Amino acid sequence: MPMREWQAPGKTRDTVNPLQAALGNHYSSLELVQYLSTPAFNCYKTPTLKMMAKRVSLLRCSSRLPLITSSTSSLNRLSLLQSQLSRTLASESSGASANNTSALPTRKERPRRALFYVPGSDERKLNSSLKSKADCITYDLEDSVALNRKGQARQLVFNALETFNVGRSEKAVRINAVGSGLEIDDLNVVLRSPNLQAILVPKVQSARDVQFVTRMIDTIAPASNRENIRILAAIESALGIMNIKEIAQSDPRVDALIFAAEDYCADTGLLRSGTRLEMLYARQTVVTAAIAYGLQAIDLVCVEFQDENTLRAECDEGRAFGFTGKQAIHPKQVDVIQMLYMPAEKDVSRATKIVEGYHEHLKKGVGAFSLDGKMIDMPVVKWAERLLAKANIDKQ
Repeated sequence: MPMREWQAPGKTRDTVNPLQAALGNHYSSLELVQYLSTPAFNCYKTPTLKMMAKRVSLLRCSSRLPLITSSTSSLNRLSLLQSQLSRTLASESSGASANNTSALPTRKERPRRALFYVPGSDERKLNSSLKSKADCITYDLEDSVALNRKGQARQLVFNALETFNVGRSEKAVRINAVGSGLEIDDLNVVLRSPNLQAILVPKVQSARDVQFVTRMIDTIAPASNRENIRILAAIESALGIMNIKEIAQSDPRVDALIFAAEDYCADTGLLRSGTRLEMLYARQTVVTAAIAYGLQAIDLVCVEFQDENTLRAECDEGRAFGFTGKQAIHPKQVDVIQMLYMPAEKDVSRATKIVEGYHEHLKKGVGAFSLDGKMIDMPVVKWAERLLAKANIDKQ
């Protein structure tokens, strides 16, 4: 790696490896941000790191980062730097009001319990979607639209983005797959609406597919909306499963990973059964990657849309696996999905007891404690806090 010169404010000048310069000194986060903006750090193109650096730069901060031993490899040090910047941001944000500093407000996570597809070429169904209370209303330009109606669908969807009042629901658009030859026309139309909140990218095979879409966002979307448009990445193939780690990290705007069962089965030659066991590995891979990178995980479509018992069974199973929501293809499915992806009352009651008990014991200097004959420690408390956050979705 080339040696570059860099001098932090108030520091002596040293000719050092650029990464070692950042990690081998007690630089404040603001100094690190200034450093990360220099050509010396251009070799590190990690989008998440750049996003955190940008956010930290808005803080007037003075906290110091701990020294990292030189025995750690360069890649490990880069990973640790990412982690440190994230922790620094959190600690400085919590003290910002006391120091009268201004911090960038963090984005409030938007729930996506039911992701409801609406065919973009069907004007009647588009108008009917105004009645939906789905967390995410996704106007579809892909599978539900015939090839000879793509142009008409784009205009209808654009009109829906511009004129529909969907209340608290999210307005999303599923474009055609990157590489299909249709996605550029899709994006050229829908990205011009300042009301677009999310792009669902289907058949994502690699990080490049996501990054193509985000480059289009940065080129076409109104400047005021570029950072607000979220990416929902649909995993629909064996290659997508194998590349899911890089897909999850491909851009800071990625909010969710979606498992698409029908295309996955078509790609792998699997026959979808009532037990869904043939998709167990793929579904749990999607959930695990989503949890690992702080994303939502949205489960498969229930194709038996007239059978509420099957829908309920799939919702219970998906929630038990760790999915945070489910795709819907019929209006009747939405209310059932949104209800079943809310925590049960008995779980909310127990989580409340756990959190209250934790704070009471914390005042006494006690970490772990017993509740109803079971030990409660930090992992259980974190579970309870997450569950209560989900329970408050409809109150936000």
